[in-house]
Amino acid sequence: MKKVVLAYSGGLDTSICISLLKEHYGYDEVVAVIVDVGQPEEDLKEATERGEELSDLYKLIDAKAEFVQDYLFPLIKANGNYEGYVLGTAIARPLIAKKVVEVAKEEGADAVAHGCTGKGNDQLRFDAVFRTSGLGVIAPVREMSLTREEEKLYAAEHDISFGSEKRWSLDENIWGRSIEGSELEDPSFFPPEEIYKWTSSVANASKEAAIMEIGFEYGVPVSLNGMAMDGISVIKKLNDVGGKHGIGRTDMIEDRVLGYKSREIYEHPAATILLEAHRDLEQLVLTRPELRFKDFVDRTWSELVYQGLVMDPLFEALNAFVDKTQERVNGTVHMKLGTGVARVIGRESPNALYSKDVSFDAKEEQSGAEGFSLYHGFQSSVFWNRYYE
Repeated sequence: MKKVVLAYSGGLDTSICISLLKEHYGYDEVVAVIVDVGQPEEDLKEATERGEELSDLYKLIDAKAEFVQDYLFPLIKANGNYEGYVLGTAIARPLIAKKVVEVAKEEGADAVAHGCTGKGNDQLRFDAVFRTSGLGVIAPVREMSLTREEEKLYAAEHDISFGSEKRWSLDENIWGRSIEGSELEDPSFFPPEEIYKWTSSVANASKEAAIMEIGFEYGVPVSLNGMAMDGISVIKKLNDVGGKHGIGRTDMIEDRVLGYKSREIYEHPAATILLEAHRDLEQLVLTRPELRFKDFVDRTWSELVYQGLVMDPLFEALNAFVDKTQERVNGTVHMKLGTGVARVIGRESPNALYSKDVSFDAKEEQSGAEGFSLYHGFQSSVFWNRYYE
C-alpha cells in the first residue's frame, strides 16, 4: 500500500492535495500532519476538524517548545534578520518539514508532500529538508501548475471544504505574523488598519512607557523584570506588551530566493525587542574583532535560513561559531517601550569589556597615546602629501 505524509495547514492548497495525491499520484493513504509552532488556537481547531475529515490519518504535533529552544534561540543568538525581516515564517518551515519526515518514517511512508506553489520561498524550504530524508518529494500544486481559481473549482467539484476565502494571506507563529496578497501586492497601496492583529497603531498605542528588564544567559532570554521565565513565556509577554505600544511593524519590499521582489507586511513585537536588546548586550561584552566578524556570520546565517538551507554544513559551522561567542553574552538589558519604539536605556554584565576608568577617568598617562597616533592614518597622510602638496 502506497502511503504519503503531507505537511498540512488546513487551507485550500493542502486540503485539495489530499485528494490530488490519491487521484493523480496513486497513493492509497494520505497522512496529514499539522505542526503547532504557535498558530492561533481557532486556526488549529478548524484545521484539525478538516484534516480529520479529509485524510486517512491526521496528526497534530505540539512543537512550540522545540521551536523556541532549537530554532528561535539560535536565531536570537545570530541576530537573525534578512533585509529587515526577522524570519518568522522562514525559521519555522525547516522544523515543520523535519516533523513531517519523522512521521513519514514512523508510518513507513514512501514519500512526503507539501502544498506550496512554484512562486514562493516555502517550496524551497520544504524541499531542502525533505530531500535529505531519502523519501520521494511531491508538490502537487506546483507540479500541476494550478491557479487559485482552478484549485477552488477542483475543491467544489470534489466537495472539499476549506473554510471561507480570506481577503489577505496570513501566516502566524509565536515569533511573527505575516500579511500579504490582494491589494497589498501593489507596493503603493496603503495597508488598512484592519490587517494588523498583534500591534496597535501609533494613534491607539499605549502612551505610558513600559520599562522591561531582560535577563540573558549564554545569549538567550531567561527572565523579565527579574522573574525567571521559559522562552515561550518571554516571547508571549513581549508580544503582548510590545504590541500594545505599537512596536514591531514592518512594511517592506523583499528580495525572494527566486529573484523577484515582493511586498511583505509583518508583525513581530517580541522579536523587535529581543533582537535590539541582544545586539546591545553583545556590544558590551564582545571584542571589536568578534563583533565585526560576527556581523558577517549573522548575515550569512540569516540568508541561509531565508533560503531554507539549514541542512547545509555551513549552517552547522556558523552555529558553532555563534555559540562560542555567546558564552559571554550574559547580563541584563533595560528597555524602554514607548509609542512605536523599543529603546535600550541601560545594560550590565559580569562579562562587560567596558571600563569607566579607562574610557573617562584617564588615570593612565595620556602621552602614551602619542606613539599610536603618529602611525594612525599613516597611509592617508602619505597619499595627501604625495598628490596634494
